[in-house]
Amino acid sequence: MPGIPPRTVAEPQRRADPAARRSGRINRRRLFGGAAAAAGAAGIGVGAAGLNSRHRTETSTSAAIEPFYGRHQAGIATTPQSQVAFVGFDLRADTDRDDIIGVLKIWTDDAARLTQGHPALADTEPELAQRPSRLTVTAGLGARVFTVAGLENRRPSWLHPLPPFAIDQLASDWSDGDLVLQVCAEETTAVSHAVRVLCKSVTSLVSVRWVQRGFRDAAPGRNPRNLMGQVDGTVNIAPDTPDFDRLVWDDGATQPWLADGTSLVLRRIAMQLDTWDEIDPEGRELTIGRTIAEGAPLTGQRESDDPDFAAVDAHGIAVIPPSSHIARAHHTHDGERFLRRGYNYDDAPMPGRTSNSGLLFATFQRDVDAQYLPVQQRLAEFDALNVWTTPVGSAVFVIPPGVRSPGGYLGQSLFES
Repeated sequence: MPGIPPRTVAEPQRRADPAARRSGRINRRRLFGGAAAAAGAAGIGVGAAGLNSRHRTETSTSAAIEPFYGRHQAGIATTPQSQVAFVGFDLRADTDRDDIIGVLKIWTDDAARLTQGHPALADTEPELAQRPSRLTVTAGLGARVFTVAGLENRRPSWLHPLPPFAIDQLASDWSDGDLVLQVCAEETTAVSHAVRVLCKSVTSLVSVRWVQRGFRDAAPGRNPRNLMGQVDGTVNIAPDTPDFDRLVWDDGATQPWLADGTSLVLRRIAMQLDTWDEIDPEGRELTIGRTIAEGAPLTGQRESDDPDFAAVDAHGIAVIPPSSHIARAHHTHDGERFLRRGYNYDDAPMPGRTSNSGLLFATFQRDVDAQYLPVQQRLAEFDALNVWTTPVGSAVFVIPPGVRSPGGYLGQSLFES
C-alpha cells in the first residue's frame, strides 16, 4: 500500500487477548434576579434527480479520505464529522515505558491504514475498511503515562484532573483515563470498525475504561443543534488562522517535545430534558442568552452578531441576563478562548424517565489552566443553565504532535527527543 510501510521485525509484536492479539415559565425579571398531473410528473422527475444527487453525495462521502500524516494530528482542525467515539483506556498493572511505545506504534500503523481506506494488519473484517468516510483517529496521553514512563519532567503543568466543582456529579465510568482515542467519521460503521480494531490489538497492554459515542447533524454551512434545541458551536476559532496557531497548537516553549500538539478536555454533560421541556421558549432563550430560531444573541439578529451584555430594556433590565449561559461563558480576555467540538449523546433512559441525553463537550487549547479553567469556574459558580445540566464525566489529556511521515509514531517526540 503506497505510503504505508509494512511492519518490520523490530516493531513491537501485537499482543491481543486471547493468546496473541427544573420547571414553569421564566420571565426576564425572574431570571435576572436569580439568574396536478403535470405537476405530479414534474415532482417525480425532481424526486429522481434528488435521489441520484443523494447517491452521488453519499458515495463521495463514504470514499472521502482525511490525511493521516502531518505536523498535527487530524481530528482537531479537521471539519467535524457527524459521528464520534471517545475511548478511554487504563494501562495494565505490569505495563512499562516500552509497552506504552508499543501501543502507540500499533495505533499509528492501524490508524494510518484505516484512515486511508485500507484494512489494518490482521483486520478480521477488512471489507469494513473500504469506506473510511473521512475517518480520523486522534490519540492522547493522561498524566499517569508520564509516571509509568519515568518522564515526569516532561509532563505539562496543566495535565491533571480538573478541580472539583459544586455542579459536578462525576462518575468513574466517564472520567479520567491513561490514554484516549477520539475516532471520528461521517458513517457510524467506519467509527465502530476502527474502534474495534484499535482496541483489540492492544488488549494485553491496556483495558478499556469507557466508551462515549456521540453525533452531530447540521445543514451545510450551519452549526449543529444540541438536544435542547439550541444552536451549538457559535463563534469558534477558525483553523489555519493566527488565532488557531496561538490558542490551540502548542509552540514547544515550555515542553519542546509538545510543539504542534495541544490538549483535550472532555466533559460529559447530562441534560435534564424532561424538565427542560416544561420551559417556554422565552425562558429557554433567557437561560441561554440566544434566540432559538437563529441562535443569535438576544441583542442581535444573526448568529454571528456579537452579544451586547451592556444593553438594557425599557425597564433598565439587561437584555441578556448576566446569569445566562453565554454571559458566563464569554471570555473576559482573548487568552480565555479555545476550540470547541460538541457532540450529542442519546442513551437508553433510566426507569421513570423519557430520556438519557446530553453533550460530549470536547475542547482543545494550548493551556488548560490558563484558557479553559477560568471559564469553567464561572460556569460552575453561576450559570442559569446549571439547573438543567450536570457534568457527569471529566478527563484531561495531552495530544502529542502528529506523525510527519511513515516510519514515525504517535508520541515519538516525547519518548525519543
